[in-house]
Amino acid sequence: MARKRADPEEPVSVWSEKDLLNSEIVDALVIILRSRGCYWSRQSGCLMCGYNNDCLGTVTAENLVKQFEKAMEKYSGQEYIKIYTSGSFLDPREIEPEARDRILEMAGGKARKVLCESRPEFVSRSNMEPALAHVKELEIAVGLETANDDIRARCINKGFQYADFESACNTAREMNASIRTYLLLKPPYLTEGSAITDVIESVKIAGPLCQTISVNPMNVQRRTAVESLWKRGLYRPPWLWSLVKVLEEGSRLTDTRLISAPSGGGSRRGVHNCGECDEAILKAVETFSLGGAGPDAFKGLNCVCREHWQDYLDIEPLMGTTGDLERLSPP
Repeated sequence: MARKRADPEEPVSVWSEKDLLNSEIVDALVIILRSRGCYWSRQSGCLMCGYNNDCLGTVTAENLVKQFEKAMEKYSGQEYIKIYTSGSFLDPREIEPEARDRILEMAGGKARKVLCESRPEFVSRSNMEPALAHVKELEIAVGLETANDDIRARCINKGFQYADFESACNTAREMNASIRTYLLLKPPYLTEGSAITDVIESVKIAGPLCQTISVNPMNVQRRTAVESLWKRGLYRPPWLWSLVKVLEEGSRLTDTRLISAPSGGGSRRGVHNCGECDEAILKAVETFSLGGAGPDAFKGLNCVCREHWQDYLDIEPLMGTTGDLERLSPP
């Protein structure tokens, strides 16, 4: 069946969610714009990223402004606005400067804080100065994914080094902008245990450079290399118990705010357990992320599948596979 042609003047999605703003729980308006897409996706691409599915190469600067105006029809006093583009908002090839400035002017006139995403190579003074002219507080989300250069290159194909991320953080700090760092829980080709260790180590290393760390468990997206592995039983999204362990241990290693808002949580394509305990754990993750409870948010959580998860951690290295043990094992 042919896909319906995307409207260049309609945003991909708009919704409201809770987040922290200066230690206060507030409503945040989340806007996903349909941009031309990430240049790295066209050049090579990250193995897990399917956000190019929501992009449209013919989108103009005027289209993008129209999209944002339509999205703002759902604005109802939110003090925090998050703008996503499935790529880099600060890349002038993806979001033309005139569209970027107009969008930030509208957002900054309403909200106390504005978030946008960018690869580190676009977090420069020349790109940030116009942005800072329009908003009170600017937060830039950067997909570091891991502090390990080998894992980022071999298991993610991210196309930059940790030194590039470090430089972006330093530039943002000098210009009084904040950095939200994305860390990916369980890239392909890592065992469950090694994925846990990688994120915990990355929290420790990257924490001092940024203001927020968001742990993003893998969500198997359409038309990606990860989806191909997953369909053949060669990949399993992480367990929720793994996410709990990362958040518990990571929070003891850094003073940086640590959060998680799993996409597809509780589904076969997203972070999940047995199905019986998923909802309770996802609720605890939300409580943890909104602050106040800390690791205590996970106290009392238990399920029979926790032992199965522990077995998974023990058996994977012995079997020499990073595939889905349940699907690869004979009945």
